[in-house]
Amino acid sequence: MRERVCRSEEYPVKAVGNRTGAACVAKGQEPPAGYVRYPAGTEPVYLDDEWYRYWQDKVVDERGNIVPS
Repeated sequence: MRERVCRSEEYPVKAVGNRTGAACVAKGQEPPAGYVRYPAGTEPVYLDDEWYRYWQDKVVDERGNIVPS
């Protein structure tokens, strides 16, 4: 059985300005300050899935754009 990144009533968000920061937000709520939504279709769903691994070494700005390293 695979472990989900967030519970079914939540969605994942990425922390701005660092590689590993992430959180879960209740559906219908906006991300808190310092977090952004993942681009549609690239949200991690399960721990260690393709998108979970992809985002592990990416840093985003306050608009969700990847910051070059």
